[in-house]
Amino acid sequence: MNREQLFEQIKKKRSFLCVGLDSDILKIPAHLKETSDPIFAFNKEIIDATQDLCVAYKPNLAFYESLGVSGWESLEKTVHYIREKYPEQFIIADAKRGDIGNTSNLYARAFFDRMDFDAVTVAPYMGEDSVKPFMTYLDKWVILLALTSNKGAFDFQFIKNDENGEQLFETVLKTSQQWGTGDNMMYVVGATKAEKLEEIRTIVPDHFLLVPGVGAQGGSLQEVAKYGMNEQCGLLVNSSRGIIYASNDTDFAEKARAAAMEVQVDMEELLLEAELL
Repeated sequence: MNREQLFEQIKKKRSFLCVGLDSDILKIPAHLKETSDPIFAFNKEIIDATQDLCVAYKPNLAFYESLGVSGWESLEKTVHYIREKYPEQFIIADAKRGDIGNTSNLYARAFFDRMDFDAVTVAPYMGEDSVKPFMTYLDKWVILLALTSNKGAFDFQFIKNDENGEQLFETVLKTSQQWGTGDNMMYVVGATKAEKLEEIRTIVPDHFLLVPGVGAQGGSLQEVAKYGMNEQCGLLVNSSRGIIYASNDTDFAEKARAAAMEVQVDMEELLLEAELL
């Protein structure tokens, strides 16, 4: 999916919501654990209940890898189900990979050839040769970690270069633009750092930003839109726990839909205010 197609989906759905499929075997409703594949059964119902309210899904791979082979099978079935039934959806592998070139080549092959994700999150710490292998695929995306919403972000991301005054996250944004373009690279910017979005937009005005941290983590959707939206929306705002765990009973899909609809209604209003619809 290219940038224009993604923006068309945002306008059609009147939403820039990404639903995070952080599907924890310890948290899903008990009745699903009697099925042959509880994680896929959970994901399938969440997807069916929310697909018209969002433009993207983002499985966090840790929840699948922790289950071994069966977790990978659940993940593959989930991606295949979305591809077959809702092909307009943008699918993100939240894998946070990044290694030397030949290893990154194999990561890219796994996520783009084997599993047919649209995008993968990548850690930039090892530099250009760890990121470029993901950019050799047409209409596939790298989503580079730039400024995250966790407490540990302050350990490194705000370190200032005494020579030019740049903070490390600013250097990441500026340097990485030499590796890719707004057509194959996005950035992760946490919603709890919304006050930094205005500054970030001066560096990357045209790129899409994947913004986690809205909902359970306390980030403000209105603040994110105020400082982060651009002429093509330029935002994919992720919500995971606030949607998929809205209930842990048999009505979990219904409650997930209600939670997603609440976010979508707010997003529609923000898109209208920005005159993007």
